[in-house]
Amino acid sequence: MTTPLSRNRDYRLLWVGQALSEAGSSASTIALPLLVLAMTGSAAASGLVLGTAAAAQLLAGLPAGALVDRWDRRRVMLVCEAVQALAVGGLVAALWSDRAGVLLVVAVVVVLGVCRSLSEPAEDAALPALVPESQLSTAVALNAARGYLGQLAGTALGGLLFGLRRWLPFAVEALAHVATFVALLFIRIPTRTRERAPARHFRREVAEGLKWVWAQPVVRVVAICAIGLNLFFQAFYLMVIAVAQQRGVPSEQIGVMAAMLGAGGILGALVAPRLHRALRPHTSVIAVFWGITALMPLAAVAGNGYQTGALFAAMAFLAPTANTTITTYQLLLTPDELRGRLSSVMGVALGTAAITGPAVGGFLVELLPPTQAILTCAAGTALLTLYATVNPTLRHLSRHEPTAPATTGPGE
Repeated sequence: MTTPLSRNRDYRLLWVGQALSEAGSSASTIALPLLVLAMTGSAAASGLVLGTAAAAQLLAGLPAGALVDRWDRRRVMLVCEAVQALAVGGLVAALWSDRAGVLLVVAVVVVLGVCRSLSEPAEDAALPALVPESQLSTAVALNAARGYLGQLAGTALGGLLFGLRRWLPFAVEALAHVATFVALLFIRIPTRTRERAPARHFRREVAEGLKWVWAQPVVRVVAICAIGLNLFFQAFYLMVIAVAQQRGVPSEQIGVMAAMLGAGGILGALVAPRLHRALRPHTSVIAVFWGITALMPLAAVAGNGYQTGALFAAMAFLAPTANTTITTYQLLLTPDELRGRLSSVMGVALGTAAITGPAVGGFLVELLPPTQAILTCAAGTALLTLYATVNPTLRHLSRHEPTAPATTGPGE
C-alpha cells in the first residue's frame, strides 16, 4: 500500500523547508528595491539591482542544470541554502553596522541568483525519487501551492518588516535558509548510479540537454506555448498596473490586485490534482490559455482594483492544473540523468519571457491608449491559444503519463 504524501517524511521535510526558503526570499525581494532606493534615491538603480539578480540566474541556468545532473542533488541543495544564509547574513551585518553599499547588495543578489539556478533544478530532478510515480502529480501541485503561498506571505511580510528596520526582511530570509538547511539534513534521497563524465565534456553535456529538449515534440511544443503565454501575461500584468495608476486607482487596491493573483493560484493548486485526474491532458493544458484569453479584454473595462484583482485570481486558478499536467509528464518522460538540464532549460526559457514581457507591456502602454494596449495583448494571447488548441502534438497528448525510467540505486 502506498504511503500518503502527508506521511511521506522526506517529501514533507522538503516541502516545509522549501516553503520557508521561498517565503524568506519573497520577503527580501520586495525589500531589495526599497533598500536600494533608500540608499541612492534612484529608481533606476533599484531596477538595475533586480535586473542583475534575474540576469545572474538566467546566465547560470544552463550550466547549473548540467552540474545538477553531475552532482549529488541533496548536496547541491544543502550547499545552496548554506551559501544563501551566509550571503544574506553578511548583508544583515552590514546594514546593522551601517556599512552596506550598493556594490555589496549587487554582490549578494548575484550569489542568490546563482544559488537559485542550482537549487531549483536540483529539487525538481530529485522529486521523482522522493514520491511514488502515482503521487507525482499531487506533489507537483502541492509544490505550486507552496510557491504561491510563500510569495504571498513573504511579500506582505517583507514590506511590513522593512518599515520597522531595513535589515529585518533580510534577517528573516537568512533564518529561513538556515531552517531549510536543517530540514534538508534529515531528507533521504536514493543514491544515483551514474558514471562521472570528464570535466572536458561539460559543454557537451549542456548542449546535450538542449538537444534532448528540442528533440522531444511534446516538450518542445509545450515550451513554445509556455514561453509565449508567460510573455503575454507578464506584459499584461505590467500594463494593468500602469493603467490602474493612470486612472488614479489607490495604491492599496493595486496591492490587493497582486494578492488576489496569489490567492487564485493557491486555490487552483489545491484542486489541481483532482482536475489533473479528471481532465484529458490536452484539455487541462489549453483550458488556462482559453481562460486567460477570455478574461484579458475585461481588464479594459474593470472599474476598480478589486474587479481587476478578481480577474487576476480567475486567470491564476487554472494555471496550476496545466503546470501539474505538463511538469508531471516531462519529469516522467525525461531520464533521471537529464532532469536537471530539463528543469534548467525550461527555467531559462520562462525566465527570459518573464523579463521580456514587462518590457513589451511598457512599450505598448507608451505607444497606445490603455484600452488598445490591453486589447493588443489579448489578441496576441488569442493567436497563441488557437495554436495550442489545434496543434496536433498537444491534441494527441497521451491520457497516460510516460513511465519513469528506473535509474536510481540503493538508498543512502
